[in-house]
Amino acid sequence: MAVSSIADARAALGRTWQSKDSPAYLKATRLVEDATNGICRPAIAFAAFKKAAAEQGLLEHAGPSAALSMFDQLSSRDGKRPSN
Repeated sequence: MAVSSIADARAALGRTWQSKDSPAYLKATRLVEDATNGICRPAIAFAAFKKAAAEQGLLEHAGPSAALSMFDQLSSRDGKRPSN
């Protein structure tokens, strides 16, 4: 499951995990709920979610986005990188 928002993280936390009693999982659950309620910054909650997922071997690194892949293809056609 791709997780790219607090809503996605909340849904993922409800799925099967190796240990829902681990401190990292419990912290992520609390912080994601707090972010949903507007009392925690989403970046902090998302970082806690990623840590818990990584500790349980659930974190999968996604490849580049479709937009980045298209940009790479376009910029490699003429052999030049776009200027800033």
